[in-house]
Parts: sequence; structure tokens; C-alpha cells
Amino acid sequence: MTNKPAELHYDGHTIELPVTEGSENERGLDINKLRDATGLVTIDNGFMNTAATSSAVTFLDGEKGILRYRGYPIEELAEKSTFIEVSYLLIYGELPNAARLKWFENQIGKYSATKDGIKSIIKSFPKEAHPMAVLAASVVALAGFHPEYAEGDLTEAQKDEVLPQLMAQVKNIAAYQYRASHGQDLIDANPKKYDYVSDFVAQMYGKEPDVEVIKAMNILLILHADHEQNCSTSSVRLVGSSKANVYASVSAGVDALWGPLHGGANQAVIEMLQEIQADGGDYKKFILKAKNKDDNFRLMGFGHRVYKNFDPRAKIIKKACDTILEKLNVKDPLLAIAKGLEEEALKDQYFVERKLYPNVDFYSGIIYKALNIPTNMFTVMFALGRLPGWEAQWKEMVETTSTKIGRPRQIYIGSKERHFVPLSERK
Repeated sequence: MTNKPAELHYDGHTIELPVTEGSENERGLDINKLRDATGLVTIDNGFMNTAATSSAVTFLDGEKGILRYRGYPIEELAEKSTFIEVSYLLIYGELPNAARLKWFENQIGKYSATKDGIKSIIKSFPKEAHPMAVLAASVVALAGFHPEYAEGDLTEAQKDEVLPQLMAQVKNIAAYQYRASHGQDLIDANPKKYDYVSDFVAQMYGKEPDVEVIKAMNILLILHADHEQNCSTSSVRLVGSSKANVYASVSAGVDALWGPLHGGANQAVIEMLQEIQADGGDYKKFILKAKNKDDNFRLMGFGHRVYKNFDPRAKIIKKACDTILEKLNVKDPLLAIAKGLEEEALKDQYFVERKLYPNVDFYSGIIYKALNIPTNMFTVMFALGRLPGWEAQWKEMVETTSTKIGRPRQIYIGSKERHFVPLSERK
């Protein structure tokens, strides 16, 4: 396919806009010289039509419901891989052989101890503090305890240290926060006994992790590991583009993920299901409420900004949800409500025409609830899963020599020039 340049005709002038093409035949207009040539900028609210970067990490086709990490279909990775293996894949670009996987696990294990100062920060928060506040503050605080990784450009050897270190520390921080919020003693990591996910579960609950729980947790973390240029990933890249250190960049991702329209969506799903249950469990009533434009009720966990077909992660997680609830013998009335909502929505023209299909958040919250993870900690679980994606995107960005500091333009719509009026003369 030849990429003939597009032509823009404006104010009696014609300029050519080069067309760039990706490896999956995605094409985009290169507007780098648009403002210089015409004085114009583009307006794209929410960046729905703007590619801020080129990336080799994740491919997503929302029209076809495709998600691939470094070329590997998410379905294959969720079925056959582990979270640590996928983390290595995202960060380094290839699946590890046995020796490299052992090296990566050892690198994480090497940083399994958390500084007492970080533990003190976690303990200093009130028990009712939102876990995302604790996570964001603790991650950025790591820069103060590890200045060797927080100043200047990092060498390849330093990246090979700090990225596994962050994997170890975010896991610890999440588990510590859970324990501290319950008034329990913190349990340190034990990488000699457990793999990464098993260690996290043991740190949280203080008991031998269940095999089925670990399997479900691996799937959940893999499904959340990366998702192209979403809000939190773009935040990591934007902050990192200023040469801010990786701790600050990842902390910015945590803050962006906190929002209910992003990582907080699975918490919102559970709260919605609980609302329906408290009202008597009549999900059909709430389907009607969702269709009523004059009603403030919103059906959470349906639809996605990118997917215009079924979210491929939702298919995987629905199966995992059924399996884990059966294995743990969990009889959750919220699951019946969730399945009822899904069945009604999938056959209702209102939702079909608007392509409002269940997304990954719809069932992930139910699994976390079955695993006795508090609702307000769901987003922390999302962050733990998304961490290797943030690291991979940050690494790719800092290693791209053409990266510029992010600085969007705007169209100013405020007051024109006016002059200061003394307080005594103002009406």
C-alpha cells in the first residue's frame, strides 16, 4: 500500500501532510509541521484521533476486539503464561528463556526488602485512607530513599536494577497497606519460598496461598498489564518526557489510574451491583433506568472508549470468574445480578446499537471480592498489574532519541486583553 501524502487546502495555500504507517497497517497524518506552515493547530478533545507516539509495546484493534502484547494475543498469554513472564515480555520485548526468567526473578528478589522509612510512611496514614493515596505517596517517596536511580539519565545497567526494584516495592507497598489498614503487623516478602504472585498473597493474608487463587490472580494481573496509550500510561509518558525519574512517572500513573473513569471502574461496578441488590435485586429495573436519559443512574462496566466490539479481556475474565467462584465455593448474589445485567444488555437493541458490551471491569471486581480484597483496594490491584506496562512504556520513551517534552497546544477562549482596575473603582 502506497502512502500518498494528504493535501490540506487553507487560505489559498496547499500543504502536504505525510502519511505514516504502523506494522499492523494503522495509518496516521503527520502534522508536525502544520502550525509552522499554516498557523493552525488541531483540536482533539480527549485525544480520540491523536497518536501521541509510536510504540512497539501493545497493539489494540478496538473494531475487531484484538489485544496483543509485543505481538502475542492476550488469549494465549492469559492461558499459558505467568504475570512475571508477561512482565519481562513487556519490558524487554521478548519472552524470556529459562535463564533470563530466573535472572528477572532474582533481580526482583534482590530488592524484596523495603526501607523502614517507607514502612513508616505507610503506617502513618489513617486506617481509612484510600489505598491509592498510600500507593502514590509511597512510590514517589522511593525517589528520596534511592537517589541513585532518581537523578539524571539512567544507564542500561541501572534500568535493569530499578525496574525490577519497582516491581518488588509496589508489591510490598500494596500488601503492607492492606495489613496496616487492618491493624495487622506487616509481613515481609519471601522470594526464596514463593513466586511473585504467591508472595503477594502470602504477604496480604499471612497464610499459605491457594493454588486456584494464585491462578486467578495471575490472569487478572496479565489482563491489566498494558493497554496501549490509555490515560495512566499517557500520564507516565508525559511526566517522564520532562526527564522526571521513573518513581515520579509511575506515581503519576497511579494518580491517573485512581479515577473512577479509569482504574476505579471495577470498584464502581461492585458499588452498582450492591446498589441493585439493596434495592431488591431487580436488574431489569436498572436496565430501564440506564436507558432513561432523565435518570442519573449509569450502568458501570459496559462499553469502552476503544473497543467497539466485545472486550477480549472480558471473555477471558468471565470464564475465570466462573471458575474461581466454583473452586472457592463462593455463592455471591452479586454474580447472579451481574449475569442478569449482561444477558439483558446483550439482547437489548439500545445497548447493541451503542455497542455497550461488558468490559474487563465488569467481572474483575467480583473476583477480587471473592478473594476478600476490600473494594477500595481494587484499583491498587489494577495498578500492580499495570506496573510492567508503565515500565515498558517509560523505558521505550526514554530510549527513543526523538522524544520531546509533552506540551499540548490549546485554543484560548477567555477574555481579551484588559487592564487592571483599582479595588476602589470596581463595581
